[in-house]
Amino acid sequence: MRKYRLLPAVALALFLMTLAACTATKPVANPKLVVLGHAGSGFYTPISPFNYRPPSSWRGIRRALLRGADGVEIDLQMSRDSVVMLYHDQKMEDGSTAAGCISQRTAAEITQARYRGGFPYDLIQKERPISFDTLLARLNRWPSFPYIHLDLHEDDQCLPAGHQHDRTPLLVRQIARSLARYHVPPAKVLFITQEGPTITLARAAMPGVRVGLEIASDEFAFGLKVAKTERVHTVVLDADRVTPEQSAQAHAAGLTVVVFGGRSPKDLRRVLATQPDEIEVDNVKRLLQMQGRGQK
Repeated sequence: MRKYRLLPAVALALFLMTLAACTATKPVANPKLVVLGHAGSGFYTPISPFNYRPPSSWRGIRRALLRGADGVEIDLQMSRDSVVMLYHDQKMEDGSTAAGCISQRTAAEITQARYRGGFPYDLIQKERPISFDTLLARLNRWPSFPYIHLDLHEDDQCLPAGHQHDRTPLLVRQIARSLARYHVPPAKVLFITQEGPTITLARAAMPGVRVGLEIASDEFAFGLKVAKTERVHTVVLDADRVTPEQSAQAHAAGLTVVVFGGRSPKDLRRVLATQPDEIEVDNVKRLLQMQGRGQK
C-alpha cells in the first residue's frame, strides 16, 4: 500500500522537473527586442520555412512586415548611372537573369532583369530588383514607417584593385538624398558599414541617423576598438559566431548590439541567449512566436 501512496508524490516531482526543464530552455521574451527581416524574408530555403522570395526583394520585404516584423534589413549598391538599388549579390548572374556587377548596369537594365533562384523557387517567384527610392515610396504608404537597416555593399570587385571603394562617397550621398526626399525618420534608420572611413562619410551626410559597424567574429577585439574610437552607435555581429561575451563587452561600451541571421529554433535560442537589442532574422515568424508576438 505504501508504494501506491508515493505515486502521486513521484508524479508531481516528475511533472515539476519536466516543467523546470522546459522553462530552462524556453527563451525569456524581451519586449524591447527589435525584430527585423534579414534581407526581407531571408534567403531561398526549401523547408522550415519554405521561402521562395529573393533576398532584398519587395515581395520578401513586404512579407516580413506583414508577418509583424518591426522592420527589415536591406542590401544597397549603386548602378552605373548612380541610382541606389536593392541587390544582395555583387554579380548579377549570381541571382538574376542579367550579368555583370550592379555598378556596370544602368538602373533600367537592372530593373528589367528577373531574379533567379533555381528550381523550385522560380516556378513561383517572378520578382525584379527595385531601386531604393521605389522602396521608400512604398514604405511611406505603410501605417507607420518601419525600421530599416541599410547594409552598404561598397567593395566593388569590378573596379581595379585599390579602387574598389572609389564610388562609396557618392553612394553615401545618394542614400542620404533619398532618405531626405522621402522624409524618412532618422530614428528609424541604421546605416551599416564594415569600413572605418565610411563611418565619417555617413555621419556627415546623415546627421541623426545611427551608424553601425559590422564586425567579423574573428576580428571582434579590433572591431570593438574601432567602434569605440569612431563613436558609432551600434555593432553588427554574425549569428553563426556571436557569443554572450562579445555582446556583453559591446553593451559595457554603451553600444547597441545587432545580430544578423538565425533560422532554426535552436539557432534562435542561442542568439537570444546573447541578449542582443535587435535581430535581423531569417525566420521572422518563428522568432516572433518565440517572443510571444506570433500571429493569432
